[in-house]
Amino acid sequence: MLSWTALGLALSLRLALARSGAERGAPALAPLGDLLFLLDSSASVSHYEFSQVREFVGQLVASLPLGPGAVRASLVHVGSRPHTEFPFGQHSSGQAAQAAVRAADQRMGDTNTGLALAYAKEQLFAEAAGARPGVPKVLVWVTDGGSSDPVGPPMQALKDQGVTVFIVSTGRGNLLALSEAASAPAERHLRFVDVDDLHIITQELQNSLLEAMQPQQLRALEVTSGGFRLAWPPLLTADSGYYVLEVAPHADPAAARRQQLPGNATSWTWAGLDPDTDYAVALVPESNVRLEGPQHLRVRTLPEEAGPQRIVISHARPRSLRVSWAPTLGPAAALGYHVQLGPLQGGAAQRVDVPAGHNSTTLQGLAPGTAYLVTVTAALRSGRERALSATACTPACARARARVPRPARP
Repeated sequence: MLSWTALGLALSLRLALARSGAERGAPALAPLGDLLFLLDSSASVSHYEFSQVREFVGQLVASLPLGPGAVRASLVHVGSRPHTEFPFGQHSSGQAAQAAVRAADQRMGDTNTGLALAYAKEQLFAEAAGARPGVPKVLVWVTDGGSSDPVGPPMQALKDQGVTVFIVSTGRGNLLALSEAASAPAERHLRFVDVDDLHIITQELQNSLLEAMQPQQLRALEVTSGGFRLAWPPLLTADSGYYVLEVAPHADPAAARRQQLPGNATSWTWAGLDPDTDYAVALVPESNVRLEGPQHLRVRTLPEEAGPQRIVISHARPRSLRVSWAPTLGPAAALGYHVQLGPLQGGAAQRVDVPAGHNSTTLQGLAPGTAYLVTVTAALRSGRERALSATACTPACARARARVPRPARP
């Protein structure tokens, strides 16, 4: 009993020291990571815009600590087909990489960003393709905001792989779509800036990239309103020790939750947390081989997920009507909607899928003079769905309405 008490006291002391270390700020380590620049090189970008963006990327990479044991950089063009200007590891200095960026020619063609993202996942970020295991991976997508093919699924696949996504839009992109594509929270990973003002964000973005590429870094992925997944590089093995993971509301440390994990664990998902709340996280490696320092992180959960707030039926015609709703905006925005409509008296129902960023659709092929139940369902980031229903009625056809005889004139 005494030994267990002593162990508990020692563990509590280490966690308290971890929290106090997080308040003071841990010393910065040399950055380590694989950094991919995805550059819109298609015909949708003017030669002037391309030259400005190219100079911006060159300035970003110029002062980075490139090298085999530090940061590796790569540049991929978005066009009809993806094109690698230079792969990871080709340049061992920021100046050499900057010169290569400045020498890059515009590829033209279509803006197939989704194809380029899938290419990056399979050909650059995959360990089978030579990516370094256990190091942070970062993508910087510089775009004019448009794409000829879908971006959402391949971008989500990269984020699921642990890639941190920064997006720089030169001002013509869809805010909701780009917010969903960037890593959460969007306000830290998405920048809108005019092409002539890119220099304004160079230093700030460079600092954010270096922060994202800190080695041995505890990271939060897949943040939702009720939890998040934590990931970290392998620090221990199953035989060399174990981890203690703690999460506590920043405003109420006494409400901490703890979890002990085996030494070969590299991730853990916390669920059942409060929405829109700051949490302090501490990862304490307990090694029986060497001393490993604790890692700290602060994560804010997303606001409460909500579905459509109000349904409005308009433009009712005998065989069609329009359905609109108040969408959920901001970090808790829905990934998409589907609208289902069926007769109240029974019969076949129809479903229409509506992409994120849209909040209305016109339903066709209806029966005149019929009451319908309309249900709008939002697909949320957490995988859950929220729905709202309303009734609607199509008017009868004009020729089917009863005609009232006029009174005879005297």
